[in-house]
Amino acid sequence: MTKKRKRQEDFQKVKLKVGKKKPKLENATDTTFKTKAIQIPEQLKEDGVLPTQNRKLNIKDLLSQMHHYSPGVKHNALLGLKELLSQYPFVIDAHLSSIISEVAAVFTDKDSSVRGAAVHLLQFLASKIRAEQIAPFFPLVSAHLSSAMTHISEGIQEDSLKVLDVLLEAYPALLTDRSIILLKNFVELISHQQLSKRLKSRDKLSWMLSVNPNRRVTSQQWRLNVLTRLKKFLQAVVDGSSDTEDEGLQEQKDESHSVRNPQCISWKLHANNQQHIQLFESGGLRPKINSSFRLRSLTSVMDSSEKGLSSAENLKGFIEIIIPLLIECWIEASPAQSAPILGNLLESESQQLMQQVLSIIHLLWKLTKRHDETYKMELWLRMNYLVDFKHHFMRHFPYSLQDTVKHKKKDPCKSNRNCMKSSNNIDHLLLNLTLCDIMVSLASTSTLQTDSGWLDMIRKFVTDTLQDGSKLNSKQVNRLLGVTWRLMQIQQNKVATEPLIKAVYTLYQQRNLLFPVRTLLLKFFSSVYQKEDLRTQRIRSRSKVLSRWLAGLPQQLALLGLRNPELSKQLIDIIHSAASRSNKELLQSLQATAARIYDPLEGTLVLLPAEAQRRLVQLVYFLPCLPASLLACLSRCCIMGRMSSELAATLIGILHMRSSFAGWKCQVQDNSVNDVDYFSFLFSTLIGFSREELTSLQGIRGKPHISQTQLSPIRLYLTDLDQFLHHWAVTEVICHSLSTIPSQSQCFDILQTGICKYLVGLVVIPDSTAGSVLCAINKLLDQACIISENLHRFLASCCYSLLYFLLTIDREDAEHLQKRDMLWRSCISALALLPRLLRLMLQSLQVSRICREELPVVAQLLRLLMQHGQLRSHMITNEFLVQQIIKDIMTLKSGEVQEQWLTDLHYCFNIYLASHPQTPGPINTVY
Repeated sequence: MTKKRKRQEDFQKVKLKVGKKKPKLENATDTTFKTKAIQIPEQLKEDGVLPTQNRKLNIKDLLSQMHHYSPGVKHNALLGLKELLSQYPFVIDAHLSSIISEVAAVFTDKDSSVRGAAVHLLQFLASKIRAEQIAPFFPLVSAHLSSAMTHISEGIQEDSLKVLDVLLEAYPALLTDRSIILLKNFVELISHQQLSKRLKSRDKLSWMLSVNPNRRVTSQQWRLNVLTRLKKFLQAVVDGSSDTEDEGLQEQKDESHSVRNPQCISWKLHANNQQHIQLFESGGLRPKINSSFRLRSLTSVMDSSEKGLSSAENLKGFIEIIIPLLIECWIEASPAQSAPILGNLLESESQQLMQQVLSIIHLLWKLTKRHDETYKMELWLRMNYLVDFKHHFMRHFPYSLQDTVKHKKKDPCKSNRNCMKSSNNIDHLLLNLTLCDIMVSLASTSTLQTDSGWLDMIRKFVTDTLQDGSKLNSKQVNRLLGVTWRLMQIQQNKVATEPLIKAVYTLYQQRNLLFPVRTLLLKFFSSVYQKEDLRTQRIRSRSKVLSRWLAGLPQQLALLGLRNPELSKQLIDIIHSAASRSNKELLQSLQATAARIYDPLEGTLVLLPAEAQRRLVQLVYFLPCLPASLLACLSRCCIMGRMSSELAATLIGILHMRSSFAGWKCQVQDNSVNDVDYFSFLFSTLIGFSREELTSLQGIRGKPHISQTQLSPIRLYLTDLDQFLHHWAVTEVICHSLSTIPSQSQCFDILQTGICKYLVGLVVIPDSTAGSVLCAINKLLDQACIISENLHRFLASCCYSLLYFLLTIDREDAEHLQKRDMLWRSCISALALLPRLLRLMLQSLQVSRICREELPVVAQLLRLLMQHGQLRSHMITNEFLVQQIIKDIMTLKSGEVQEQWLTDLHYCFNIYLASHPQTPGPINTVY
């Protein structure tokens, strides 16, 4: 009983009374609360340090959202980043590391919209970030790219190709540094490893094409997408290698000597140690400095993974993996697998895949040629892959496209089986040419008999393609010429090469060829000609097609003119190369076209830039004959100012070397330059104006073009400064050429006859012509020369007209002031050499016939002549004439206030002439 009562006491029930509140429990929770308003104005303010975008988020906020679990938040963060960085580009440099790491991390995001936004942002960043800026962070980007390419998700793999496109476009050099890893990723995208039973003993893994039915595209389309990127990647590897070559004509460098650009050396600069000349031993196309030391290649200290495809071992390993896979892709797309298609017609997608297969093999072949042991590599390729290539690639050669698009209008180009491209932008001709290029690289002269079957197929295809008249683009022609060149190297006899050269010439004769196409054809013919020239030095058997091509080059140059200066330059280089080898056909054609090329108004010489002009001037040396009509054209080219004075000097020097006055010890070409024609050239160039131009100048009157004085019958035509300086520079060269002629007296007589015949009697003479004549007289005059009276009077009039012009030049006339020193020097030299000339000029100073404004000029002239040291003795001899002139001036100025210029004249006369012991009378009688 006691225990029961006690248990009841422990669990007693509380009895509640009516009207009473229920008591609170001891563990009851108090749910009452109070609220107050919170002020947060500081948090609503924008960050004053970091810029924000429209959603008021700065760079740190957006980067932090990249780690959010929600795809929508990450997508909006990527869009916000692009918006922020486009508005504030300087943020990129400040946060480049964080931006690159966060964007690269979402390459493998599960959401497709996030990956798409990341690709767009990466494309935007690529246009803003330079390669040297992103280089430190590129290993991280490349690692994320590799992770995306090898991801288990098909969508991430597909988007990784878009990332690859952006990086290949913006940073190809950085991407190719990790070529080994990425190449393995490419292989894994289209294949999988499988242990072969027959290779188990060698512990090798074989690769097989994989098929994934879960992809959104077909297996063939997926392989096409991957192979397209692989081709771009390999192209970047090829472009980034040290020896870059033309794609189609790369073989020509090994066999021919291309046109080399000469090094222009200025001996004046070299003598003054302002220009250094680097000499090479056994230069050729790749000069090497003679040294006993050899630098170790940087690739020798790297392991095989760092060398990439520059290692022959790595390249062979990749070829062994990728070639079988490419052959499997080819088999799937080949016509034999396309049932209803007859013959060798291809569907669009199949041809695209086959084109990528061949392009990849072609790029790999180019990489094999970059190694030192090229012959061993070619032999290895032939032994391992020639049989498969012949069986699969050449089986349905040539290939053409099955075009299923309905044509609205008949197009002659589309009806041609070798037209450039179809409506879906597929170039089936390039497919065949790439295949030809791959196959001919596996053949050689030693294997000609074995490979004759498929080589004949390729030769026929190339010949037909060149001759069918279709319009080809530069890429097709480049590949086509490369195959042609290789075929000519394999079989070098004239019977095999002449049809190929003739076929190329047929294409060359097409009208309206594109400039790149014309350039490629010119390079091809130039290489063929130079190689043939080297071979035919022993065996004279020139190609008739090449001779015809060379003979047509000068006419093409004359017709081309200024329409394409670059093409004209290439033509000139080829013509120069053939002319220097004394090619008979070309020299005959050049002689017949020379008058058009060197026409002073519309000829090629005056239309082209300076460098092309220099090469054309050099061609004059090789012309078989230089008739008078051509020399007249060359003289006009020299004096018209449409080529530089230095180039005109070069031309004059070349003509002098071709003349009989060059002093050759051996016999020069007979009648190359007639002596009479050569003197006519020199005189015409010295005058600087044609007879028609001098005749038209006689009607010009008054300033600012004419300088006129009443004491001289000759009025000066004032030339422009540029024309004057050019003419004066040419004059100095002409005078030097005249001075080298052995018989100076006969040369002077010829010059005197020309001046008296063409200049004496003219009323208006250009100032440059008058100065040039005086300069030539000073150069040629000696004691044996006899000067006629007419020439004396003409020269005296020229001297006074020039001196009057020099003394009346306004100080503000900067253009004519630059002529003063040259003209003054020529006048004083002539007056010092010819005392009779000074006397005639003083006799002509009849001051009674001039106006009072000209008196100070005459007084200044007399004062300067008396002060000049070279003329002092001659002025003393003519003291009486000077005294008489001063008397006449005083007579005219009598009764007026004596001006300063007259006082200076009296002073100079008393100092230099009147004080001389031989003076005839005192000057005081004048006053």
